[in-house]
Order: sequence, then C-alpha cells, then structure tokens
Amino acid sequence: MLHSATMLPAFLLLFFMGTSIRLSETMSRDERNKLRNQVVEMFDHAYQNYMDHAYPADELMPLTCRGRVRGLEPSRGDIDDALGKFSLTLIDTLDTLALLNKTVEFEEAVRRVLKDVRLDNDIVVSVFETNIRVLGGLLGGHSMAIMLKESGQMLWYQNELLHMAKDLGLRLLPAFNTSSGLPYPRVNLRYGVRGPETRTGTETDTCTACAGTIILEFAALSRFTGDPTFEAHARRALDFLWEKRQRNSNLVGTTINIHSGEWVRRDSGVGAGIDSYYEYLMKAYILLGDDQYLHRFNTHYASIMKYISQPPLLLDVHIHKPLLPARTWMDSLLAFFPGLQVLKGDIRPAIETHEMLYQVTKKHNFLPEAFTTDFRVHWAQHPLRPEFAESTYFLYKATRDPYYLEVGRTVLENLNRYARVPCGFAAMKDVRTGSHEDRMDSFFLAEMFKYLFLLFAEEEDLPFNVEDYIFTTEAHLLPLSLSTASNSQAPPVVNSMAGEDLDDSNFEWTCPNTRLLFPDPAFPRNLREPIRSAVDKSCLRPTIHREPGMGRPPLRAQDFMANNPEHLELLRRMGVSLIHLKDGRVQLVQHATQAVSAVAAEDGMRFMQEMMELSSQQQKEQLPPRAVQIVSHPFFGRVVLTAGPAQFGMDLSKSSSGVRGFVTVAEPYNGCSELSNGEIVAGRIALLQRGQCMFAEKARHIQKAGAIGGIVIDDNEGSSSDTAPLFQMAGDGRSTDDVTLPLLFLFHKEGNILLEALKEYKEVEVLLSDKARDRDGAEEEDCSTEEKDHSCSTSSEPVDQSQVTTQEQTAEDSVVGEDSVQPVEGLGSYVPVDEGEEPAVDRDSGSQSADSLMADWQEDLEAFKQMEKDEL
Repeated sequence: MLHSATMLPAFLLLFFMGTSIRLSETMSRDERNKLRNQVVEMFDHAYQNYMDHAYPADELMPLTCRGRVRGLEPSRGDIDDALGKFSLTLIDTLDTLALLNKTVEFEEAVRRVLKDVRLDNDIVVSVFETNIRVLGGLLGGHSMAIMLKESGQMLWYQNELLHMAKDLGLRLLPAFNTSSGLPYPRVNLRYGVRGPETRTGTETDTCTACAGTIILEFAALSRFTGDPTFEAHARRALDFLWEKRQRNSNLVGTTINIHSGEWVRRDSGVGAGIDSYYEYLMKAYILLGDDQYLHRFNTHYASIMKYISQPPLLLDVHIHKPLLPARTWMDSLLAFFPGLQVLKGDIRPAIETHEMLYQVTKKHNFLPEAFTTDFRVHWAQHPLRPEFAESTYFLYKATRDPYYLEVGRTVLENLNRYARVPCGFAAMKDVRTGSHEDRMDSFFLAEMFKYLFLLFAEEEDLPFNVEDYIFTTEAHLLPLSLSTASNSQAPPVVNSMAGEDLDDSNFEWTCPNTRLLFPDPAFPRNLREPIRSAVDKSCLRPTIHREPGMGRPPLRAQDFMANNPEHLELLRRMGVSLIHLKDGRVQLVQHATQAVSAVAAEDGMRFMQEMMELSSQQQKEQLPPRAVQIVSHPFFGRVVLTAGPAQFGMDLSKSSSGVRGFVTVAEPYNGCSELSNGEIVAGRIALLQRGQCMFAEKARHIQKAGAIGGIVIDDNEGSSSDTAPLFQMAGDGRSTDDVTLPLLFLFHKEGNILLEALKEYKEVEVLLSDKARDRDGAEEEDCSTEEKDHSCSTSSEPVDQSQVTTQEQTAEDSVVGEDSVQPVEGLGSYVPVDEGEEPAVDRDSGSQSADSLMADWQEDLEAFKQMEKDEL
C-alpha cells in the first residue's frame, strides 16, 4: 500500500536508495531473475483463471472454478459490498498488467473494460472499497495507458478510462452529502443515498479509514480532469477527522458518527479501521505538496510512537486514556505500517515490527487475521493479504539487505505450497489446519504481485521508472506529476496552515541518509535477533557469574508470589516491574538500566527467562474448558455456556455425571466474606462476582455455607469467551486441598445469560460438567443454532496455560508480555504469573468507572466484522 518517489518537493529527499548493505550472502542475479519469473508465472495462473472461469464476474471462486456474482451466491455480509457487478478484479488488475510488462494483455484488458463494464448498476456498494479498488484501478489504468501512448503504443487511447473514472466519481459524490462532510459508508451506483429506491442512506457510522482514504483518488481525478469538486470533498472529510481527533492524545478512534462527529469506537491503533487514514495523510503531502498534511501526519505519528508502539508490538489503546490497552491482540492489517515507517524515515521500529511479523508468518505459514501479543492465533483466517509483502519490499529498498529477498522467497513459496489450487489461489480459512476458503479477492492481483515483482526485479526489468509514481493503498499507480498539474480552480495550497497552531518541531523535511543510519552493516541484523528469539521462545540463558558474599540468592520464578511484598521489592531491585492490566492479565517488564547493579540486572534477565520456561512447562498440565448447561424449563439443555476451570476443587473431568443443582446469587455477591444467605445457598450452586479477593477464598466461603458448586462471573462488562481468552482460576498460594466443590468461571456475556434466566424464571437448574450432555446424560453432539451466540461448545480440547515470552526492546530492555493468555481454537485460558494468586487488579476492578473504560470498549468480534468490511 505504500510507495515513495523521487519526484518530491526539493526538501523531501529519498533516503532508501543511498546505500547498499550486505548483511548476509547476496542473492545472485540469476536467483533473483528466477524468483521474478516465478512471480510472473503465479500472476498468470491467478489472472488467467479469473479470465477463463470468472470474467465478467467481480471475483474468482478458486475452489469451485466459477465467478462470484453478487446475489447469486450466499451473502457474506459487508464483505460483498466491494462487489458491484463491474468486473472488479479486471479493473483492479489493470496497472499490474502494465508493471509486469504484459502490454498486450493490458491493452486487451482496457478494451474489455471499455466494452463490457457498466457503472450505473442498481446496486449498493461500499464507498471506500469502490474508491480504492475501482476508481483507483481506472485511474491507475489511465496512468499506464498515457505512459504507453507517450512511448508510441496504444495510440488509439483517448482518455476513455478517465471518462469512466469521472462517471464513477460523480456516482460516489452523493455519499458526501452530510453536514460533516464525512461520506456515508455505502452508496447506490444508480440512485445515490436518498430515497427508498437507494436501499441505503440510513447508516450513521463509518470507520476512520473509510472516510479518510479518499484524498489520493479524488485529488488525482480532479487534477486529471480539471474539476476541483472531487478533491474539495475529500479534503473536507480529512479536515473534519482532524478536527475530531482527541486533543490530548492526538489520536483518532476507529468508528465515527458521520452526522454528529462523535466517536462510536474510541479504540485507536494502526490496523483495521484506521490504517490507511495515516497512510493517506503522508501520501497526500507527497502527491499534492500541501504542508498541512505533513503536519497532521507527524502529529499523529508522534502519538502513535508514544502510546501505540511497544516495539516490536503495535497495540490498540483508548484515545481518551492512551495508557490503557484496548485489546490483547493485533490484526494483520497493521503489517503495512513498517512500510509507512520506511517512507517516514523511521527505520529501526520498522525493522523490529517487520521481524516480529515475519517470525509469526514462519510459525503459521501466513499471518493470521489476528494474533495475540504472545504470537498465538486469535483469528485463523488469511485472505491472502499483501501488506506484509508490501513492507518487505520497502525495507529492502531502504536497506538493500538481501535478508528481505529471502523473506520474499518465503512468501512466494508459502503461496505456492499452501494457497495454490488448480483454478487460482485460495484464501486460507484456517492457517493452523491449512483449510481453504472459496475466495480470491481482487487485491491479491492488484497488490501482492506488484510488490513481489518489484522486490525481485532489476531496474532494467521495469517498463517505466516506478519512482515517478506514488502507490495508493490498493497499490494503484498515480503519477507524481499531478502535484504540478494545472488546476486553477483547485483549492489553494499556499498558506494552507493559516489558522492552525503549527509546531515546527513536527516537521522533518529530509529523510536520514542510510549511511548514517547503518554505520555498522550488521545493525539491522542485530535488531532482528532478539525479536526472533522472543517469538521462537528460545532466548539463550546468559551465564551468571556470582561472586561469593554478594547477598541473598536471587528470586527464582517458581518461588515468585505476586502478593509477597518482599518478592515485589526483589523484582524492583532487578529492574523488573509488574503491571496489572485492566482485564486481569499480568505483564512483566524488565529495564536492565533500572536495576540496582549489573549483577541484579543479570538476575532479572534470568528470572524473566525462567518465567518463560516455567510457562512452557505449565502448558503440559493444561485443563480443558468446562460447560455450564442450563437444563431447567424452558431451556432443557439447549443453552451451553463455555466456562473456565479452576486449578483446585472437584475435577469435573473425573465425574461421569457432573454436578447438577439450582443456582442462587451469593450475598455478598463477591463472596469475599461469610455468606449472609447461607441457608439459601446450602445445597445449591452459588453465583459469585469476580474481584475483591482470591478465587480460592470465594470457594471456601460458599463451601462453608453448604453450596455444592460455584460459578464466578466476570465483572468486566462486555467480556465474552467469543472474544477473550478463557480464564483458568488459580489458587491463593497455599494448599487448596480443603476445597472439594467445583468452581467454574464465566465471562460477563455468558454470566449475564445465566443471571437473566434466573431473573425471569426464578428457579434455574444447571449442570456443571466437562462437556455438554443431553437430557439423558449423554454427550451433546450439536449446539442449538438458536443459541449459537452463547459460546456453545462440546470440545474437550485443552486450554493453554500461562505463557511468558521475552522481547528485547533495546539492548538494555526486555519484555515479558501477555503471560497469561493463550487462545486455542477460539478459546483461551488464564493463570496469573505466580500460579497461586488472583491478579491484584481483581481486588479493586469492581470499583472502576465504567463510563470512561467500558463505554469505550467494543467486543473484538465487532472489530473482526469491521476488518472484513474494510478489506484494507
């Protein structure tokens, strides 16, 4: 999605052509040519199968070898909004054909588009997708046709693609008819957004990227045609987003109300829903020469690096409280960001994040659609996204390190080995199993093969100088000459900063010379090594030389207790801090420079490594998830809630019948003192609220009252086993042999189902067991479809235990991150670091304000749907 160029204003210089760094054995020219030719062959396989089996449909279905026509195939929801019955893949692929020296095929494709494609279809499409894929594809195709015509080819061409582009631009303009200037997310190509015949125009929300990724295509259309209308509307949308940024953090949210400008989702990151907004601010400056865009980008970038960047991770935060994490996972769309950092000139974090992404790719063959901060699969899909290949290309351009050619080879081989099918390339439904999805998105041809071809091609292999163009977010080529295109009606760009408080310190007019960035040719490799070790969980144990009489023996991981003040003091002396995250997880961070001595720093390093090894051992003692099955009228066993087990108490896996009983709410609800309604709880299953005391303490209080079981319900509103790692409750650091009843954990969403049932029906009977069972006690084979949103599960697959990984941020810093979350098959688990104590955050989490935190918090599943909707 990124490309830089040489035709920039004089004060912005390209830096990444300045030097050639040899960090590993240089790939031979013959080998590069072989890989380049392999890219072309793979492109031919995908493109020809689309033309043979799908055209004029929008996309190819590679498993069934037919075209995907909207309305004829089962709806996939928002994903289908990219399809407009306008031969999407062909238009999206036009400039790829030209770049790959397929001039004959390009000319034939242009003729097909002009003859066959209609843009006045009565169909509702995504404004964002249609802009970047179709309008961008037509403009990129026009740019290539003009280039060929100037070289004596395609002399018949008379700007026909540009005329189509303007027609499409006019059909998108009605979406911008809002008081804010932000576009509606959808538009009817024939009828616009007003009136019943449009079947749209009622939406109130759009994503930041959806509204902020318009300027390049609309400005290019204005510059090509001389009509300033398009650029003016795109500018207005960007201006509104800038005005609505959170002024303290200088971050933007993910979803905004297009009428009021209120943030609907206040989580902020660089992935799905926001990503290309940042990209287009930087590129708008490059293409249009307006200082305002650079100022805004630099302001946002400073905040990203302050709050979101935790090298090598990029973690979403809340815009109003940017020190609070908004989620415990990353989505694959952020893989574009190292490429943007290259364009910015910030190479070090680009190398670090890219290396993290590469190691995740090597673990799973592809980047999962989302993965946790300890690099496990969160969402297993992979729709053949090109962002990682994009960043690989730009890092190679920046460093000339042959390492990135080998990364590209890995991408190429994995595509051929795992995604190639007889009729094209199929998206991965699950990177863990290698299963496919009948889907080959148009961006695969538009972007993936461009970046891979450019990675392996020599200058003489290219039909034109790519440095004369900027790449849009869909990798369409727009000529930088547009920056000087005569357009007297266009909004003036001189003094465009008037009225804004311009902080000159935010401007970086020149990019650094790579000879100064990399005085040591091994520098990039040195950045990659610790990250590779962190992802592989194979950090070498340093040799500890302790002199006699240097004080007490160091703290060992297996002895650590988070509620022990002496242990916490020892951690402090070793430069290790214990961070209690909001959702109950614990993070350990070591800053060696903060240790009281070099020996203490070494002890801290060993402690971190021991914690990692201890976590690996704990995985061998996994406990599977449990089931809470509502068996009373009117449910009769059809509602099954996925529950987390405890490491103490009755083992339900050894019980053939489980524990069955009526539920009642304990008083006090937190169960942290002797129950006042013990006579009611006796013989029943007690419902408890998480927090304020240890899980084992709750269990002892309800057991003393005569309960036959307990269910702890999460106090974090909105939490769900659909979207968060499942809890596995630990003891309190001492023997729990006295606890004999079963204790299970439910997230807030599942627990609320139980509480609502109790509220409505008064007497609710449940079965606590290792697996869901039918009314006769046999294992239930299927979950009721009407209850599919309630985390129904019969799986007995174990849930991963605590996992601790080390990640070095600098030569002095290392991080043990996300020690307690390991999602598996959509589930997860929780164990505090100390293996014997509920995290301290639980003691007061019930008293936290819901207004500032939980109002901002949206379910991760919603983010996934947004990600699929955006298809960035």
